[in-house]
Amino acid sequence: VQLQASGGGSVQAGESLRLSCTASGGTLSRYTTGWFRQAPGKEREFVGTIRRSGSGGATFYADSVKGRFTISRDSARNTVYLQMNSLKFEDTAVYFCGAAERHVVGIMSRASQYNYWGQGTQVTVSS
Repeated sequence: VQLQASGGGSVQAGESLRLSCTASGGTLSRYTTGWFRQAPGKEREFVGTIRRSGSGGATFYADSVKGRFTISRDSARNTVYLQMNSLKFEDTAVYFCGAAERHVVGIMSRASQYNYWGQGTQVTVSS
């Protein structure tokens, strides 16, 4: 499966953005899909994930974004979204989506658990 992340941009603190992760060559709802971000000089950081539909489709979030970010799926569009509200300066990063072939028990928060990655989309939040 190939993933395409899009929707990034430059916003002011407090504003919102919606990122999209669109798949081709496979049905994205069959994969657990995660969002990660990477700021300059830092490691890739878990943002949130949505379980594959066959495992219930539950969502989980990092504490740093809980209550501000929401992940959803549109199976008809083969797309997973990351709605980001109340953006902060520290949310500035390149955001990546990943798809995992294997589902494991618990929250899949490690980048190594994901097999396929999109190219990343830049989110810049100015204070």
